[in-house]
Amino acid sequence: MTDLFRLTDVEKSYTRGKEKISIFDKLTMRIEEGDFVAIMGPSGSGKTTLLNLLGGTDKANKGEIEFDGKRIDNLSEGQLTAWRAANVGFIFQFYNLMPILTAAQNVELPLLLTKLSPKKRRDNVATALKIVGLEDRAKHRPREMSGGQQQRIAIARAIVSDPKLLLCDEPTGDLDRTTADEILGTLQVLNRDLGKTIIMVTHDAQAAKYAKRTLHLDKGHFVESELAA
Repeated sequence: MTDLFRLTDVEKSYTRGKEKISIFDKLTMRIEEGDFVAIMGPSGSGKTTLLNLLGGTDKANKGEIEFDGKRIDNLSEGQLTAWRAANVGFIFQFYNLMPILTAAQNVELPLLLTKLSPKKRRDNVATALKIVGLEDRAKHRPREMSGGQQQRIAIARAIVSDPKLLLCDEPTGDLDRTTADEILGTLQVLNRDLGKTIIMVTHDAQAAKYAKRTLHLDKGHFVESELAA
């Protein structure tokens, strides 16, 4: 397998008043194409910061971040926006759906930034809704759906542009166990059958078992790595 992500000696810090707070100091990691990685660790260990660096929504102070063999850490904001639109789907704990839009309209939102024709956009939306099993909910608004259904719509929105990478920040943190397992099963299908590379931040050890491997972050460093059972 080829590396989709390669981080080399990445440093990230914030300044709070006169204090410098170091998040990462020479962090190095590799993510292979087609991998499904769960990232765990205590609050403040850098999990969400890492996800933001991988998604290009935050920048490292030093080090190199490569995606598919090309540096993304030195791209301009405009270049990063175009790169994200083409390559990355985001899934969050809270679904971030627009309440006044239907499920289909919510899913279509990322495609409005592309040059696709209206027909192609509709076709892509229908495919994404079918993948998550909610084609019959296309005209429903978020308030007419359960939490699990709303998260499925959020997943459909994340995959509608057929990105290589899905970045998931506590995607089941607001769901009960049964619904969480259904959502995680959907992520497994996206990884196994559609070849999506998935990086998932989670506090939930049960959720991490759905990944192929788990990385543990503590104080800005990986302290162990283990394969899923």
